[in-house]
Amino acid sequence: MNPQDRPVETTGDLLDYFRAAEKPQALWRVGTEHEKVGVYADTGDRVPYEGPYGIGALLEKIADHAGFQRVAERGRTIALEHDQASVTLEPGGQIELSGAPLFTTQETCVEFNAHVDLVKELSDEYGIAWLGLGIDPFHEVGEIPIMPKSRYDIMRDYLPKRGGLGLEMMHATATVQANFDYSDEADMIAKMRAALVVTPVVSALFANSSISGGRANGYVSRRLAIWRDTDPDRCGLIPFVFDPDFGYARYAEWALDVPMFFVVRDKTYHPGDGTTFREFMSRGFQGLRPTMRDWDLHLTTLFPDVRLKRIIEVRGADTVPRRQICALPAVWKGVLYDEEALAATWETFGGISPAELDAGQLDVAKRGLRAEMGGRKVLDLARELVGFSREGLRRIAVRVGAEADECGFLDPLLEQIEKGVSPGEEIALRWQGEWGRNREKLIAATRY
Repeated sequence: MNPQDRPVETTGDLLDYFRAAEKPQALWRVGTEHEKVGVYADTGDRVPYEGPYGIGALLEKIADHAGFQRVAERGRTIALEHDQASVTLEPGGQIELSGAPLFTTQETCVEFNAHVDLVKELSDEYGIAWLGLGIDPFHEVGEIPIMPKSRYDIMRDYLPKRGGLGLEMMHATATVQANFDYSDEADMIAKMRAALVVTPVVSALFANSSISGGRANGYVSRRLAIWRDTDPDRCGLIPFVFDPDFGYARYAEWALDVPMFFVVRDKTYHPGDGTTFREFMSRGFQGLRPTMRDWDLHLTTLFPDVRLKRIIEVRGADTVPRRQICALPAVWKGVLYDEEALAATWETFGGISPAELDAGQLDVAKRGLRAEMGGRKVLDLARELVGFSREGLRRIAVRVGAEADECGFLDPLLEQIEKGVSPGEEIALRWQGEWGRNREKLIAATRY
């Protein structure tokens, strides 16, 4: 039997899921996920799935050129897979590269750039431009085409019942994320706590969603604000991570009480209808009993700012231009994969209370690097965080015997700190100034 198909009998089975993912430090790797919003370069219109120049046709073209295996649903290609990487279709036609877990940022950057080069080459033939922005700059959510995936149909029905901006999150936003390993429960706890408390600072460094609906939206990261009004059950800063009893069990207890989006059997998605995973375990669901595959899927439908699965996923960054993308896994790696940097980060940021963290995140959404958190300027906190990461990357290079460290990938962040403003603030100024609110100029300046 495939371990994923093993029945879930007790909460201990759920905790074993996390324990089975523990890895020794020598095997720690980093995976990077990158979404991008596509528009037709001549009009700025979003790209539908259908048609000879649509997303579906582009996925077929990518598969033919790169040798990806197609993943289909109801006769339509919705994803591509190759080795440990995949290209997936997001709700509004965004395309996401879920990169393979790799040991160095250099490897990650090669993978990312090869993907972007290929997608750009093939998309140019279709007149499609992919934007290095955290949000669709031109369209309201009702103007954005929807993609043919069953899970998204269920989410479109469910999320508006839980928050005001769930559909905007699904269809309009784009993010870059990174995934990290943990060695044991104590290591997981230390990484989760440090990651959560510095997430608003990382969000400020990458805040880049200031133009939406064809106008300056009043935020530096509108995407960050959208996530705050998506679904309180499954999103946010999950302050229980800072409680003394936090560990695998506490995270599982939280996840058990979040309503399921769906249960999948034989490739068919059955809406969860408000059933929690705890209820699924105790009484079943439509005659079905839970498996480890169901638990794994359920965890992917939880969206806290830092998420625990078989990896720790940091989720706070807007999509940014190509040069800045590789800074995301690098800055997190330097902090999370070096013991001294992790300790220094917690010593500096650990005194920030959950209430201050929440207020700081909202201020970051509005003001980016100009924000304040815990009585300090986020710009100063960002400078310290990048410094901790730089020293961590240097020590990691010595530890693994690398010929060169990965500190150079932090240069775009140091430049942003020197400017004192987030990328989105720069975009808003140019949109209202030199670009004259012209779509073509914004596309030309932000496309990959």
